[in-house]
Amino acid sequence: MKSSERTQWLLRNVARLRRSQQRHRHDPDLAAIRVDLELELGETVSRRAAARFLGVSHAALDRWIDRGDIPLVPTPNGRTQVPVGALLVLRERVEEERVHGDRRRHHLEAVLKEDHERAERMRPERYVPKEDGSFGHQRAERRGLAYHRVVAARLTGNLVDDARQRALRWIREGRLDHRYGERWLELLSEPIPVIKEAIVEDSRRGRDLRQSSPFAGALTGRERRRLLEAVG
Repeated sequence: MKSSERTQWLLRNVARLRRSQQRHRHDPDLAAIRVDLELELGETVSRRAAARFLGVSHAALDRWIDRGDIPLVPTPNGRTQVPVGALLVLRERVEEERVHGDRRRHHLEAVLKEDHERAERMRPERYVPKEDGSFGHQRAERRGLAYHRVVAARLTGNLVDDARQRALRWIREGRLDHRYGERWLELLSEPIPVIKEAIVEDSRRGRDLRQSSPFAGALTGRERRRLLEAVG
């Protein structure tokens, strides 16, 4: 079992590597080191560890979780914890807010408010496949296509970097079949317009890719819930 100090050390260094990768994309050494640290850290951390990493009280974190602003996911041992991917993005945005935002306000509150407003502005029906016979999708396929349409509409270099890193980690863990892993890594090295087209492609290749997609966590929990409600 990792100590709380080790968990914080791992979180800080994974966050640093993530920032470095944004400046040095496709650096295999940075990616390999980050995978090693992420495998030790795991995909989730406790609420207490998350609160400490974000620099907020445990009570404040619980309040945001209860509002649905910060996600929780189930773990194999039956607990619910905060996903590391979401935590890293929040921490990075909070740091940006501290540099550029109003120093008098609570920075994480401002970031979460922005997420809430974006979720409310989202028009999920725009991304739902039409039920006109042109799509032979089951519900899971329709949800996957709708989800990736939103991802494609918002795709940035940082999202691609995170997906590439997640694919590398899944391959190392044996969670992603090597064939699909290689396909994803090849696709994620392409220009963003090519990636956008591929992840929403209505073909066997597109459906196979979406079933093993490393773009998990690209939407906030609130956005994902609204989208799933629209798909049905």
